[in-house]
Amino acid sequence: MPLEFKPITKDNLTDALDIYNWYVINSTATFHLEAVSKKELERMVSLGHSRYKSYVILFDNEICGFCYISQFRYKEAYDKSAEITLYLNQQSIGKGIGKTTLDFLESEAKENGIDNLIAVITDGNTASIVLFEKQGYFKVGHLKNIGVKFENALDVVSYQKEI
Repeated sequence: MPLEFKPITKDNLTDALDIYNWYVINSTATFHLEAVSKKELERMVSLGHSRYKSYVILFDNEICGFCYISQFRYKEAYDKSAEITLYLNQQSIGKGIGKTTLDFLESEAKENGIDNLIAVITDGNTASIVLFEKQGYFKVGHLKNIGVKFENALDVVSYQKEI
């Protein structure tokens, strides 16, 4: 599969923003209720950070998604852990891109001294849960009725992998 990962920059941020805002408007995969700005996405993906990195995902030289590793908590004792996130455009789901992306992010995390990765997923997002479970992540938490979107109370589950 011709898959590439390139750092997110100000030049390709709009592509990632379009993908993310599709999820904001059409799904419960994110708890944002309104489309986010470029500035907000820059903050979310820690644009240009030396340890917490973000990438656009290219399939056949076309951006099909983005992914990033972010700080898990803002206390130094947590620095061995990070949150892992990925979003694919709708045409790229089910093509094995998620698995390859997780492998890539795990490798990047190891290189940066990160030993634990945590995925935070809206319960009911079966495709994401299955992907993370197949990659060796295990459920470590379940928050009930933690958010509301589209007038529905939503649960969030956390998955962890020690790498």
